[in-house]
Amino acid sequence: MAVAPIGAESAVGHTQGDQFVSGDGDPLGSLKLDDFLKLLIAELKNQDPLEPLKNADILEQVSQIREIGVSSRLNDTLDSVLLGQNVASAAALINQPILGLSDSGENVFGYVDSVTIAGGEAKLHVGDQVVSISKVREILPPQ
Repeated sequence: MAVAPIGAESAVGHTQGDQFVSGDGDPLGSLKLDDFLKLLIAELKNQDPLEPLKNADILEQVSQIREIGVSSRLNDTLDSVLLGQNVASAAALINQPILGLSDSGENVFGYVDSVTIAGGEAKLHVGDQVVSISKVREILPPQ
C-alpha cells in the first residue's frame, strides 16, 4: 500500500503542550506530536518498494517535525513571558483600588490585598473576593 508523503501543500501547525494544532482547523487538530511521528514511521514502513520515498521527501518531513518542536518551545516560552508580565502587572496593583468582575461573577470594588497564581493566571484578592487579572475593568487612582 502506497502512502503519499506529506508535501509542502499540507497544513503544518504547531503544538500546545504535546497536542498538535493544525494551521487550518482541519481534523488533524486532535493529532499529538507522537501520533505525527507514528504516521511518518508507518509511511516509511508501508511505502511501495518500487517507488520509495526520495531523500528530499524524508528530509522535508523531518524538517516539518523539527518546525513543530520549535513552535512548541516558542509557544511555551511566550506563555511563560505572558504569565510573568501578568504577575508583574498584578503585583503592581497591590494596595491599589480596582473595579472588576470576580471569579464568581460579582462586581468587585476595593483595594487589592494580595496576588496569587492559579491555573496559569494571576488572581487579585480584594477582601474575600478573587478577580482574575483579565477581568479587571478599571484601575482607580488611590484615594
